[in-house]
Amino acid sequence: MPFDRNAPLPSGVAVGAAWGLGPTAHYAALAARFRPVFARIRAQSVTRELERRLPADEIAWLRDAGFTSLRVPADHGGPGVRLVELFELLIELSEADSNITQALRAHFGFIEHALDSPVERRERWLGRLAKGAIVGAAWSETGEAPRSQFATRLTRDANGWHLNGTKFYTTGSLFADWIHVGATDANGDAVSVTVDRRAAGVDVIDDWDGMGQRLTASGTSRFDNVTVDKREIVAGRAPFPYSEAFYQLVHLATLAGIGRAVASDAAAAIAARKRSYSHAVSTRAADDPQLLQVVGRARAHAWTAGAIVAQAARALERAVASFDSPDALAVIAETEIEIWQAQTVASQLVLDASASVFDALGASATLRTAGLDRYWRNARTIASHNPRIYVDRIVGDFAVNGTLPPGQWRIGVA
Repeated sequence: MPFDRNAPLPSGVAVGAAWGLGPTAHYAALAARFRPVFARIRAQSVTRELERRLPADEIAWLRDAGFTSLRVPADHGGPGVRLVELFELLIELSEADSNITQALRAHFGFIEHALDSPVERRERWLGRLAKGAIVGAAWSETGEAPRSQFATRLTRDANGWHLNGTKFYTTGSLFADWIHVGATDANGDAVSVTVDRRAAGVDVIDDWDGMGQRLTASGTSRFDNVTVDKREIVAGRAPFPYSEAFYQLVHLATLAGIGRAVASDAAAAIAARKRSYSHAVSTRAADDPQLLQVVGRARAHAWTAGAIVAQAARALERAVASFDSPDALAVIAETEIEIWQAQTVASQLVLDASASVFDALGASATLRTAGLDRYWRNARTIASHNPRIYVDRIVGDFAVNGTLPPGQWRIGVA
């Protein structure tokens, strides 16, 4: 049927946000459950940034709404959402506040760890997670820590198991009930342990001083002779088989959300502007084609970043579904390559968008009270995780030589 583009839309009909349909038929209903919470979070995001107020209350809102138990199966009391749905929701949360997504990154990873655990551990943890327990992580170590082993040690004496060590980049642990910690046992083998954040000897410090993602509580955690429940000791370094791909995809979803936020804020600022330059091509900023082009390009970058995340999330689902097949390792490796390929492009799209919008906004947009600088700072900080130059080389080595990606990224003294 023919359409009259000059005619008004019928009553009650509106054009959507143009970010694309959700990944499943019931995604809209699922997202509608959380969008009011996202809106509350976004409403105070600039104020939190200016005051450096950590989002403990906001994370509690998400927990109370059931967001933190998204991947807990329905038969264990959770929503049981698919991975493609989780990552689309993380984009929406990141549009509201990227700090919160990163603060919960380890938590969502721990749910995947629980899903992949032996029955007794799986049942125990899924029950806790369904009731709202939040888990942080403490894996990275700074200074002279060796790359091959954790300096943090798990030891045993007549009184039981104990954990000693210092970690950094313990993102989100300040908001958590439990902390998942990487350590080395007496045999020199890698283990992970999960300890109560409020246990004697646990000290989580808000000393993160990064230029971006300032509210993630990504600082130091110290463990001084912390008692460890034997049931919470797990052999091995990687928390679950697809952890590298999963954790990197959370970063990409966070970046995609930042892209949406910066494009939306730029559009709103131009729509509201009354002043214009004498040398502009229009007396009204909202009619200036040069300004509209900047916003249009920023939106295109954000849309593309979101589409990349959606495609990568489908690849991750295929990897998880392959676990019982003989080609599981190959599928996981292929998924990692897909996500590494996505990392370089998606991160650059958002970095470019978050910088270029200032060309359309003028000097007033640089005021700290506007808070627009946080988008580039946050995007640059996230993009600095797992440096992109190494990712490009790994992808190139796969393409040219068929070399599989490393099973786990490590950092430390060789």
